[in-house]
Amino acid sequence: MMSRFRLLAWIAVAVTLCVIVLGAYVRLSHAGLGCPDWPGCYGHITWPNQGEEIAAANQAFPERAVEVPKAWREMAHRFLAGGLGLLVLALAWMGSGGHNATRISIVASALLAIAAIASYTIDWRTFALLPAAAAMLLPIVAAWRLDAPTPHRFAIATLGFIIFQALLGKWTVTLQLKPIIVTAHLMGGMTTFALLLWAALHSEARWTRGRSVSVGLALLSVCIVGLQIFLGGWVSTNYAALSCPEFPTCLGRLWQGEGLVDGFVLVREIGVNYEGGILDGAARAAIHMVHRWGALVTTIVVGLLALRLWLVGAKSLAIAVAGILVLQIVLGISNVVFDLPLAVATAHNGVAALLLGSVIVALYRARQAAARSL
Repeated sequence: MMSRFRLLAWIAVAVTLCVIVLGAYVRLSHAGLGCPDWPGCYGHITWPNQGEEIAAANQAFPERAVEVPKAWREMAHRFLAGGLGLLVLALAWMGSGGHNATRISIVASALLAIAAIASYTIDWRTFALLPAAAAMLLPIVAAWRLDAPTPHRFAIATLGFIIFQALLGKWTVTLQLKPIIVTAHLMGGMTTFALLLWAALHSEARWTRGRSVSVGLALLSVCIVGLQIFLGGWVSTNYAALSCPEFPTCLGRLWQGEGLVDGFVLVREIGVNYEGGILDGAARAAIHMVHRWGALVTTIVVGLLALRLWLVGAKSLAIAVAGILVLQIVLGISNVVFDLPLAVATAHNGVAALLLGSVIVALYRARQAAARSL
């Protein structure tokens, strides 16, 4: 059973990475509102593709004409995310270990999620929040109460979290790319990746050998990388990536602070279309420069982690951490120098997930080493 669980966990990790990269591609190619409704697309299960379907969709949604390339990208992302949800459901079922109460919670969670989607599609939108909230909480409570190995409990809890992630995906569309929602959706994808990676690592025995770095340094690296990913998401969702056209300075200066307060107002009004951004140039430049300085802090902390890993003999992991960090720096600078090429910007998101994954592996090793020393 554990070998099958391990295999499915690693497959889920890989699929989550694909969902993150595809989500970045959708966002960066301005296809986030390629379908103005949810969970379908212009009322279709897939998307309108024929002339008559497109004409009918344009009549039903006059505020947003059909753009087929954007519509299929958005729906491809939704289908892949849905497939990940089914993978996590299967992983949670396997993790229940035949515990009847836990399995009842998992099945109830899935049925409640379906009920929430059905309620939303027939415009019972406020009511839909009730089964959605219950669907999220049931697996988390079940995981907390279950006496089972750590990877199984994490897999079950991830089911509840991924339902919340779907809710964020819905709000991304219905709230018209509201920056805090889109950024939270990005962070939710990274958190899902981290949870599944943690479950997969705990199902492996081979990582328990050898010396490691301190738990404190590894945990600090995870937190710093997570914060930097948030800042990168905030840059992207506020369309601030091109607000500083040169490197290392921004408009001739090493710091832009005039629009800092306005740039980090997290909660803004509802009903505004945020596609393209609403902030002025000063606020966007301030956001961009905070992300750059955050990159410097990340480089120092994660670089120190890689050095410590090398010194304690974990040379393969040290090379992986350092290599991913250097690649991420190069991609970030290339975004500025080459005016945000779509392929480079998308890769920047994917490598951010890999960097997060590498420091999570370091944290796992550190915790295992600390446990063995007790």
